Amino acid sequence: MAKKGVGITITQHILQQQRQNPEATGAFTTLLNELIVAAKVISREVNKAGLADILGSTGRINVQDEQVQKLDVFANSVIIERMQHVGQLCCMGSEENADLIEIPSQYPKGPYIIVFDPLDGSSNIDVNVSIGTIFGIYKKTSDETDIEMLMNDVLQPGLNQVAAGYFIYGSSTMMVYTTGNGTGVHGFTLYPSVGEFLLSHENIRIPEKGKIYSVNEGNVAYWDEKTRALVDYFKSRDKDSGRPYTSRYIGSLVADFHRNLLKGGIFMYPADNKDPKKPSGKLRLMVEANPLALVVKEAGGYASNGNGPILEIQPMEFHQRVPLYIGSREDVLIAEEFISGKRKLR
Repeated sequence: MAKKGVGITITQHILQQQRQNPEATGAFTTLLNELIVAAKVISREVNKAGLADILGSTGRINVQDEQVQKLDVFANSVIIERMQHVGQLCCMGSEENADLIEIPSQYPKGPYIIVFDPLDGSSNIDVNVSIGTIFGIYKKTSDETDIEMLMNDVLQPGLNQVAAGYFIYGSSTMMVYTTGNGTGVHGFTLYPSVGEFLLSHENIRIPEKGKIYSVNEGNVAYWDEKTRALVDYFKSRDKDSGRPYTSRYIGSLVADFHRNLLKGGIFMYPADNKDPKKPSGKLRLMVEANPLALVVKEAGGYASNGNGPILEIQPMEFHQRVPLYIGSREDVLIAEEFISGKRKLR
């Protein structure tokens, strides 16, 4: 991993990339900078968890049929409030909101769309496990201005993202992002003493093959035979292929993904029959799978639904769920072979 640019601020880095694009207007830079401010605010509150009355459930169930945590509500509100006034968005989409989020009429609108999971892994808040914010940014494709008609602009394949990334709130706060098209994946660490994200991981590359598999094996009773065979493959002994793999599962998508991005490996959340309402599994295509799929692609990895690239899926609805196999390219290709039935455990 190259070190030549380590220490520059995230703003400097974004401006450098802007200068390399002669068509850039600065609008995209403004958008990212405001998102970074929102993440700093969220990071501050996460670090106060346990000291203030921000832990625990609100008692409300969200559109995903999940308990809403107090910090979920806070993070969602911060991102919406910070982003709605920048003048670069035509609308927003959040995991926590059933419908698209309209830009208030008093603010100017722009050509971009941001979709986000405000606080991924929030069920782990009370036990001090790393959590994060995931985001993807798209360019508007039509001249529509009515919020009721903008869903067609939002429902684009992940390949159309002009930027994607995540913030992870752990032992340190980091931002990892890409603007696609071969620009690479870069990580910035928040230095609290100066209040700035500084480049700490330049041009991140995920190993072609890892030694870690991440999956909730507590769901094994709900998997089909192909999924069980795949997990058994990673657990079985074979010196030539470097097996068995090590099992590492945190239960916070951002945390599991971030570890595997740096060290190599595969994260899996397969389809199961645990909940008839969620036959495709738990994870959301638009706000979780697509952003991380672009990040891993630009880092040299791969993301699949078991039958093909996540980034090529045409979304049919905003809260669509999808099976996810993501990480080191060779490991994900093995997963595809098992899930598609082309390969069986010998």
